[in-house]
Amino acid sequence: MAKIIVQNTEVTILSHDGKDYISLTDMANGKLDESRAADVIKNWIRTRYTIEFLGTWEMIHNPNFKVVEFDHFRMQAGLPNFTLSASEWIEKTNAIGIIVKRGRYGGTYAFKDIAFEFGTAISVAFKLYLIEEFQRMKEKEKNLLGWTVKRELSKINYHIHTDAIKRHLIPEEVTPVQSNIIYAEEADVLNVAMFGMTARQWREANPNLNGNIRDYATINELICLSNMENINSVLIDEGMSQSERLIKLNQIAIRQMQVLADNDGQRLLK
Repeated sequence: MAKIIVQNTEVTILSHDGKDYISLTDMANGKLDESRAADVIKNWIRTRYTIEFLGTWEMIHNPNFKVVEFDHFRMQAGLPNFTLSASEWIEKTNAIGIIVKRGRYGGTYAFKDIAFEFGTAISVAFKLYLIEEFQRMKEKEKNLLGWTVKRELSKINYHIHTDAIKRHLIPEEVTPVQSNIIYAEEADVLNVAMFGMTARQWREANPNLNGNIRDYATINELICLSNMENINSVLIDEGMSQSERLIKLNQIAIRQMQVLADNDGQRLLK
């Protein structure tokens, strides 16, 4: 669940079956008080245009949509005594574009396409601001996901790497402080091979940046680092010295970055 602010109105975004549904109830509150929100939705959903829109959307996106029941509502739309609630629409047609929730986050929610259309019933300005704020939220989510993916890529072979260090490079009676120094040194072997500098050198060169050198790496660099962690663990198992491993890992980093650049690393991830 997330919330966005549209013209001073708090609008809830609910995740349902992996899709975003926007609260029509919250949107209606932007036009009238909360007690009348249901009436705003009912008045909107009963019009012939809305029923045509909802039915067409369902036929495109919902293979289980009951078209016969939809046709019945379409014929009744516009008559003085015709009424229709969101719950009735869902129950009779097996619609998925609109859902009704009970409990703490109760209310009527709609898939974004439908919610944007409902926004016109509030006001043109409200609809436009709703679209803008929703897109802003999705862009923020995408950026957060991209950062998470980048960090996880750098950790894929972390345990393999540290296990090799523990088995071959750390003496039996070493102190925890000494152990941490050895781990840090091996991490810097990868840093120097990939970035040409140690973690400390990067911090000294970038005193105003938070995090560490890998937080600012590209996707391609993190893919390469993940591969290098695995390769370095194999080289440690084989007894290769640190200086020899550094040279070899640097050569591997150069080759892999060239391959990723030549083949467009972003496209390879799709």
